[in-house]
Amino acid sequence: MKIALVHDYLTQKGGAERVFELLCKRYPDADIFTSLYDAKNTIDLGERIVYTTGLQNIPGATKYFRLMAPLYFPAFRTLDLQNYDLIISSSSSFAKAVRKRVGAKHICFCHNITRFLWDTGTYLREYRDYQYFYPVLERIFQAMRQVDLKYSQEPDYYVANSQTVAQRIQKTYCKPALVINYPIDVNQFQFSQEKDDFYLASARLISYKRIDIIVEAFNWLGWPLVILGNGPERERLESRALENIRFLGHVSDQKRAFMMSKAKAVIVAALEDYGLVPIEANTSGTPVIAYGAGGVLDTQIPGETGVFFQRQTPEALQAALLKAKQIPWDYLKIHNHAVSNFSEEVFFGKVEQLIEQVFSRPEPLVTLSNV
Repeated sequence: MKIALVHDYLTQKGGAERVFELLCKRYPDADIFTSLYDAKNTIDLGERIVYTTGLQNIPGATKYFRLMAPLYFPAFRTLDLQNYDLIISSSSSFAKAVRKRVGAKHICFCHNITRFLWDTGTYLREYRDYQYFYPVLERIFQAMRQVDLKYSQEPDYYVANSQTVAQRIQKTYCKPALVINYPIDVNQFQFSQEKDDFYLASARLISYKRIDIIVEAFNWLGWPLVILGNGPERERLESRALENIRFLGHVSDQKRAFMMSKAKAVIVAALEDYGLVPIEANTSGTPVIAYGAGGVLDTQIPGETGVFFQRQTPEALQAALLKAKQIPWDYLKIHNHAVSNFSEEVFFGKVEQLIEQVFSRPEPLVTLSNV
């Protein structure tokens, strides 16, 4: 079976790119396609050839890839995938638009619906410079929404990383989605039953991560808090933090894994579509205190692996922290839950089962949907 792997653009290294990297490792003989490729700033694909679109020839395109938004759909339509039996796309926006030949199958690992089109207000809050161009952008986005809806019908099957994303796919694209929770490399994390006297937050320091809530809660409690990560919010957050809060910025993967294993709990205040940090914390044997919406509903068991708070406020987080302090956590049980549900072995077992079903029947299986 000849396989094509397709990703929106390989110009950065985030959660979606890490999932695509896993797919590339799993299928070493598959051909790789994307719109733009910047080898220095994205996942390591070794010596493999990466096929790109004509956008790659535009000077500065890999650096200013977001400005290329209106050009991606037509660019992906130009890719020649007629010789492939299976297309696996990894997409938060455009890669789902690729063409396939009659009889081929297209499985889309959809990390989210096209966010800047369907949740424009939230998107522009993260990229504040774009707000000045909103009237013009909105006209462009209105036209692009129709194109997005059209090409959302191209994949034969959708895979979502959480029930939250599956529901968005169903609501916006009117397509069912199978939920397969994305994995982590459990070997990159350390397990420890011995916890030190500090709490941990690990995130990019941008507004929607709501690190401000965490800072305010720990200012009030006075408990030790360590914050990992950089971003445009760092200076503002540091100016509001008291002496019990330390900002370490970017640290090595090894140090981050060690700190996750030693923290009393890892704090997540954002509404995440899925979120790998809670799984990484659990793999380390560390409970999670999280805003109880979005992807954590798929990955956490309240009272066993973590505690939820229901409002994004310092007061709600404080109550959750006080509650978590009273729970006699079973750190080994937390670790075992993560390893048994979110390892690469479990993930690809489900993926291979899906592929087998796809090619064993001529028509899409309605029963594959979790929505």
